[in-house]
Amino acid sequence: MEKTKILSIKDLSISFQTSAGEVNVICGMNLSLYKGEAVAIVGESGSGKSVTVKAIMGILSNNGKINSGSINFTCHRDKEEIQVDLLKLSKSEIRKQINGKRIAMVFQDPMTSLNPTMTIGAQIMEGMIYHYKTPKKEAYKKAVNLIELVGISAPEKRMKNYPHQLSGGMRQRVVIAIALACDPQLLICDEPTTALDVTIQSKILQLIKDIQSKTGISVIYITHDLGVVAKVADYVAVMYAGKIIEEGTTDEIFYEPRHPYTWGLLSAMPDLSSNDDKLYTIPGSPPGLLHPARGDSFAPRNIYAMNIDFRKEPPMFKITDTHYAATWLLHENAPKVEMPPELRRKINTMLKEVKING
Repeated sequence: MEKTKILSIKDLSISFQTSAGEVNVICGMNLSLYKGEAVAIVGESGSGKSVTVKAIMGILSNNGKINSGSINFTCHRDKEEIQVDLLKLSKSEIRKQINGKRIAMVFQDPMTSLNPTMTIGAQIMEGMIYHYKTPKKEAYKKAVNLIELVGISAPEKRMKNYPHQLSGGMRQRVVIAIALACDPQLLICDEPTTALDVTIQSKILQLIKDIQSKTGISVIYITHDLGVVAKVADYVAVMYAGKIIEEGTTDEIFYEPRHPYTWGLLSAMPDLSSNDDKLYTIPGSPPGLLHPARGDSFAPRNIYAMNIDFRKEPPMFKITDTHYAATWLLHENAPKVEMPPELRRKINTMLKEVKING
């Protein structure tokens, strides 16, 4: 059965005008997402993850500028599927036709996205009434069902609560309920568990996964935590300096990574089964985007960098039908370089655990 592409980002470039000059933060990005699937965009802070989703939502700050590209979104309208280039819509059109209604977002800190002066019930009902003119009685009933769906007990009682009366985990569940209120086709989760403790984190991720399987919604996760990715994503896109530098299925990225930056990210994951008391870190720091260097932007931090890395940007090399990476190490004339042996040991341990638990 052919999959339906719900989102297609092509050649997206975004810059910001700052007091120091123009900063290119997204440089020719490409990404696809299919109906009912989840993709995780991972990378260090400043790699361009959040800017990408802000462009999708039409909420870039005023000094942001789209230089090129398109973001095609397939949405349902009058029982038909139509493609809309989100970049061609005005901010008010996006607010009325897309945000909350067809694409919803869960932010990392629930207190910044909840109104402290409104009850939980009123905040969940608000979108339904605004977008669909849902009668209050019907909106109330659906809000109660949503509170139950996100795993909060005594939903009728919670409808009357204010945000400050709930715990952090409960508030994040409420934010998810608000996001789902208008039955969106796409849910964007921007670091949805950062502000929560570990036990609540896994419950929230499982909740989003359960909702996805019940509703068929598509999900984009923005995270720097590869542990999150393993639990929830079908596909992973690794971002560095405004570009996707490796993408593939979750298994391909976790068990057969090919880009040295991805090796570094995986090596930096804490490993409880290891006797090594040192935590790996990627040498150096992300590049300044004000004056981009020639060649591969990861080259100055890459211990495997070759002469060509400092002169020419690598293309995306195809590894499988679903797995691509932008590194000159994949060129047929490049020396054969294997991933670090410590990382291979870590991956083998992960594979053994998957077999035992699976």
